[in-house]
Amino acid sequence: MEENKNIPEDVNSESSGVNEETVQPMTTAAEQKSEIENLPAGQAGLKSEINEMEVHHHPQLKHKAKPWKEYLLEGLMIFFAVTLGFFAENYRETISESHRENEFAKVLYAELLDDSSAVAGKLANRLQKEKDMDYLSGYFKDSSLTNLPKKFYPAYTTSLYLINTYAFEPKDGILSQLRNSGALRYFKSVALQKLLGDISVNINNVRYRNEQEYQYFANPIKPFMLKYFDWSWLDKLRTADTAANALDVINNYRQSNSNIESKILNLSSLDRGEASNMILFYKQMLVSTRSLQLNNYIATNYKILKVLRENYSLTNE
Repeated sequence: MEENKNIPEDVNSESSGVNEETVQPMTTAAEQKSEIENLPAGQAGLKSEINEMEVHHHPQLKHKAKPWKEYLLEGLMIFFAVTLGFFAENYRETISESHRENEFAKVLYAELLDDSSAVAGKLANRLQKEKDMDYLSGYFKDSSLTNLPKKFYPAYTTSLYLINTYAFEPKDGILSQLRNSGALRYFKSVALQKLLGDISVNINNVRYRNEQEYQYFANPIKPFMLKYFDWSWLDKLRTADTAANALDVINNYRQSNSNIESKILNLSSLDRGEASNMILFYKQMLVSTRSLQLNNYIATNYKILKVLRENYSLTNE
């Protein structure tokens, strides 16, 4: 105990690690306020700034409860805003769908209108072909096969050689796109949607019939033509007339005064009755296609065009 008393005071100060000169006594809020009030007159601006800082640093806000009517009004305003937004979006979608419906109707109408003209031309040509087949089958059956008239080979060519010229291939590019994309739903008319389904069936039937006709051409008609048809006659005809369409070449020849010599090849092995019967069978196939598949397509095509004109103000122009 006595040893502790002999420790110098400066040592005690060093050991405590605190410098008395650096320790400042804490001032109270009242003392700080007194110091601010006692600032010299030249520092009045500083005094004002300090007072403002104190005011902003310690805001005292009083919240007053709103009346229930204001809450109700705000709720109603939010409800009306949401409702109006919903109706506006619904109206925008309706306008957009209506625009798409009209655009789809226009392109579909154009495609079907083109096909209506094409099938009418094919129908007229097929009727003429049926007449040529009647003439050809009768000639094979009981006429001279060595002294052929001028109209024999034109009928021979149109009846048994020109196949694709008389085949109607319906276009359904737009219809397929509308179906695959689900865009047919834009057409509100139930009757129109049913007709579009009907014409899809008609198109498939026409294509199936085209395939049947081609299969009959592949056998037995093609082997018959390779054996008995004089291809040099057709080559001379094309050389004399450079028209791109073979049917136009034939029709030009029929109306001309020129006569290209023609003959039936391998005449000794030709069976008249078999040739005549083959031509007549082929003719019945063409008649069936015309009276069923093509007529059904034409009727449905006409109904669709009529509905589109009535509902979308379309014309044939």
